[in-house]
Amino acid sequence: MDGTIVVTYKIVCKSDFNLELTLQKLLENEKIAKAIKGEFAKGIRNIELLTKDNNSKIRIETTKELYQFEVNKNDFADLISLAEEDATSRKLMKKDCSHIELVDIKTLD
Repeated sequence: MDGTIVVTYKIVCKSDFNLELTLQKLLENEKIAKAIKGEFAKGIRNIELLTKDNNSKIRIETTKELYQFEVNKNDFADLISLAEEDATSRKLMKKDCSHIELVDIKTLD
């Protein structure tokens, strides 16, 4: 196989925050509902917050910097190892930040 792959990854730390919740759960929170009503329906009484799809998900997570490197298509099976080597060579790995998460893989001709 000829060509290259552009791999995008991020460093994952123990202290990273990652929470996923439904839109319904978010709207059930009184503080959130009050803030939304106060911002978008100020002075209006007897209103409800409704959604068509209660299963819509909202993710709250730590913002991470993304890193990229290019490899040959033949190295596809070793992408995680190569990403770890790239992070180590860039001195991105720290005490509590020792894992790699692949974010995107794109093939170039």
